[in-house]
Amino acid sequence: MNNLREVWSKRFVFYINELQKYLKFIVSGHLAIVIVFAIGALGYTYSEWLNSAPKDFPAYLVVALILSILVTLSTPVTLLKNADSVYFLPLETKLGEYIRLALRWTYFSSIFVTLAAFVVAIPLLTRVAGSTKEEIIALLIFLLIFKYWSIHTEFNFRWASNGRGVWGDRFLRFLLILVSLYFLLNGSYLFMILVVIVQFVYTMAWVKKKKEVPFPFEHFIVVEQSRMMRFYRFANYFTDVPHIRGMTKRRKWLDAFYKLAGYGQRNTQLYLVMRTFIRTNDFFYLWLRLTGLAMIGAIFIPFPIVSIIFAAALAFATVIQIKHALLSGHEFRMDLLFPIEKDARKHAVARMIRFLQLIQAVAVLIGVLIQGDYASVMFLIPVAVLGISEVTLRMTKI
Repeated sequence: MNNLREVWSKRFVFYINELQKYLKFIVSGHLAIVIVFAIGALGYTYSEWLNSAPKDFPAYLVVALILSILVTLSTPVTLLKNADSVYFLPLETKLGEYIRLALRWTYFSSIFVTLAAFVVAIPLLTRVAGSTKEEIIALLIFLLIFKYWSIHTEFNFRWASNGRGVWGDRFLRFLLILVSLYFLLNGSYLFMILVVIVQFVYTMAWVKKKKEVPFPFEHFIVVEQSRMMRFYRFANYFTDVPHIRGMTKRRKWLDAFYKLAGYGQRNTQLYLVMRTFIRTNDFFYLWLRLTGLAMIGAIFIPFPIVSIIFAAALAFATVIQIKHALLSGHEFRMDLLFPIEKDARKHAVARMIRFLQLIQAVAVLIGVLIQGDYASVMFLIPVAVLGISEVTLRMTKI
């Protein structure tokens, strides 16, 4: 196949189909409910905060900081495969066409997150910082330009350096974008132009240097594999993904929890479930992340009703995903050879989840205490975590 445009087209169709195949499980009913509640809670909190935001709040700096992070993260999507380091060699002189299509898709697929953050920042800029319509439009235009610059600069840097020192490049690009956006929002256009010139010189230096080295197929293949593996691991929280196997870790410091199962035949499945949860990275870190978010919400969301809804939504997501993860496996296990009750594993998973959600409720309670608002309604947040967890555990069937 001599036409690299055709190669890209076929791989792109396969890539989109692969995304759709797993996204339908990710954006399913229960996750959609959690997303709606989370967005609603955060939106309400943000709206209420804007009404009472202090006039000296550093809106320009905060907006520039958040947007700079999103613009800086510009990992190229190349869709390269292992065999390309061999089969693409005769076509290396024509690789530019393939790369242009890859970077074009990288731009359009990643710009939406930046634009979403920009839209959210508009009320902050207009109501707190007093930005005009023209300044908002100028910010949008430069965001689009900076994102294009960031993607191409990271790609050229990776090519020229064979992927070494990527985080140093990202940090430098982050600083340049941060300073540029801050000067733009502040109206210091002369200083912004000077920084933009530095950005242009920086990019051209790597463009020139990449011409001196061959295309690093191995590096970009590893980058692509790592990118897809992150997606597959995330999708594996919602459905079985045959492309991956869950990674495990000893976690010796949690061995004391196994004693809670007790020694005896009736606790066999509980012991196995505890080991599965604690030692499987996907399950353990999923619960840890959701519990951390619930605790952070209890600390920083000042409105009790919103905080209750937010914590309840995360408790719902935690229970349904952990329950699915621990019960959906169809592989053969040695414990199936032993005379254990048919529903022993289901009961063990239920006990395990109740224990986990009790810890989550305690974490949320600690968050409430850290916030310092000891109104009685605030203590309904950990109660909501326990209540929603129990209802979800009883109502969901797997």
